[in-house]
Amino acid sequence: MELRQLRYLVAIADAGNLGRAAEALFVSQPALSYALRRLESELGVRLFDRHAGGVTATAAGADVVAEARRTVRQAERVTAAAERHRRGQTGVLRVGFEASGAGELTTRARSEFARAHPGVRVEPKRFDWGGEADALRSGDVDVAFVWLPADLTGLHSEIVHTEPRIVGLPSDHPLAGNEAVGILDVADEPLLWTERAPREWVDWWAVNPRPDGSEPRWGPTNDNVEEMLEQVAEGVAICFAPSSMARYYTRPGMVWVPLTGVEPLRVALAWADGADGPLVRSFAEIVRGLVTG
Repeated sequence: MELRQLRYLVAIADAGNLGRAAEALFVSQPALSYALRRLESELGVRLFDRHAGGVTATAAGADVVAEARRTVRQAERVTAAAERHRRGQTGVLRVGFEASGAGELTTRARSEFARAHPGVRVEPKRFDWGGEADALRSGDVDVAFVWLPADLTGLHSEIVHTEPRIVGLPSDHPLAGNEAVGILDVADEPLLWTERAPREWVDWWAVNPRPDGSEPRWGPTNDNVEEMLEQVAEGVAICFAPSSMARYYTRPGMVWVPLTGVEPLRVALAWADGADGPLVRSFAEIVRGLVTG
């Protein structure tokens, strides 16, 4: 059994179709089908039932795929661990963040770290909608400012920043001139959301359910900040964001107004368990000093 075969299993299960899985893996469908048959023969069980619409995992297949996912994920962590050491040796620290990150703390921390370590290159890595934690687990970044809520499995984390939330409105919206807007004041407004983040993350940002038990009126989806703001400016829907977005992101045709009746955004500084090398530890100390100073 090879790691490549396990990756094949995961791709087939995710796609539910050999053709789509083959495209994602950049292999031919006959080659993928042959590899699957060989693995089933080696294991002595049928892993997938074939049907007109594609494939469905058998009971045995579901168990095997679950283990395959864990094994593939662990293999990625092995590679990530080696990459972290390689990066450390070459003097690179990759810092992940989302949108406005932890506000000014994000920029100040990178700047202070660069001054303290002139021989180390700091690479900022921006992610969209809840992608920071996965980037840490996959080894794409060394440390990150993670917007909560998030799946922090396999990560060390500590809260370093909080900030109020705001609502983005079209500039001609009746509430655009208000000093503040309550969450129930926009209960009937279509709200932008994303399918790219975990549902728990989406519901928290959407304040679902609302204080009165109602569900938001869901508007169009978006894949990143730019798409979200463009749709607000067009008058398609409204959006919720941390207050620092008002300083970092502006668009003609839209305004930011403080949002009341909701809990603030919390940001954690996080890194993979066991990955607190000298550069990560130094960065964390700088962040702590800025927070408490």
